[in-house]
Amino acid sequence: MLSFFLLTNCSPNTKEVERKSATYHTAQILPDLFRSAPFENSMKLINGDFPKDFILMGFTKYPWLDLPLFFVLLTSYMFTLMGNIAIILVSQLDSQLQSPMYFFLTSLSFLDLCFTTTTVPQMLFNLQGPNKNITYIGCMAQAYVFHWLGCTECVLLGIMALDRYVAVCKPLRYSVIMDHRLCLQLSSTAWLTGLANSLLQSTLTIQLPLCGNQMLDHFFCELPGLIKMSCGNTTVNEITLSVVATFLIMGPLSMILVSYSYIAQTVFRIPSAAGRLKAFNTCSSHLLVVSLFYGPGIYIYMQPSEDGSQDLIKVLTLFYCVITPMANPFIYTLRNKDVIGAMRRLLRKAISTKGI
Repeated sequence: MLSFFLLTNCSPNTKEVERKSATYHTAQILPDLFRSAPFENSMKLINGDFPKDFILMGFTKYPWLDLPLFFVLLTSYMFTLMGNIAIILVSQLDSQLQSPMYFFLTSLSFLDLCFTTTTVPQMLFNLQGPNKNITYIGCMAQAYVFHWLGCTECVLLGIMALDRYVAVCKPLRYSVIMDHRLCLQLSSTAWLTGLANSLLQSTLTIQLPLCGNQMLDHFFCELPGLIKMSCGNTTVNEITLSVVATFLIMGPLSMILVSYSYIAQTVFRIPSAAGRLKAFNTCSSHLLVVSLFYGPGIYIYMQPSEDGSQDLIKVLTLFYCVITPMANPFIYTLRNKDVIGAMRRLLRKAISTKGI
């Protein structure tokens, strides 16, 4: 009986001693484990440790392209700035251009200014020397803003087609239907839709593990390129990107095609040849801009990530994020007598004021 009493009272202390001994033994072993390379790599992955910098590969396989591409981008960027700023100033300063069409054209020009400024300065910096790096924070910010502005332009081009439909098919009620309040609401819808999609897609993308990969095979940080860098399962990201891209590209594109089918029917019924020509010039300018923007976007965003040549994707991306914003002001001004007339009036006014 006494032995049983002693055994039961001593057993907790024995277990406590064993537990302390095991804890001490573990504490001695853990530092060695922490110092092992495999464990360090796994801890980096678990903690979401990402590189401080990314290396933008661009066309590094063709180093002789750096200098010509630098001057092409610099020239394009200067024309983009001058052309879009001119459109904004003319639309705001000339009283004869205070219509919904020029309100949306001003929004498009401002959007194109932001769109190119998000990427081109960084590309110029990387092309002018051996440094091809971009910081991790800068890369993520660029991805968020670029995707936001790109999605916004998709929706805005669809809204501009709707505006042209009302102007051509319902001319007597145009100013009543497309009042300033509705224009602001439609423009805000485009910007907020692009922002919501960018927050969703970009947030999903930056959570992907990179496993120390720093090489981004592109000129700048774009979501498809970042998804390809990941060492984890990207199925959800690819499906989400394809589905949302299909909705944001094909939705506005369908609205554009339907609008212009009605516009074409109305234009052919206009008795005056001058009236038909004016309507055709205005609408064809918008259709040309749509083709330049949507064509590359459909190829890049609406196909599986492993399909297609990466060099071709880079060229098409440069086309719709550099060439198209530069071409837009010239497409709208060279084919639009109202804008050309407004520019002449403003120039004459500026010259006369300077002469006085």
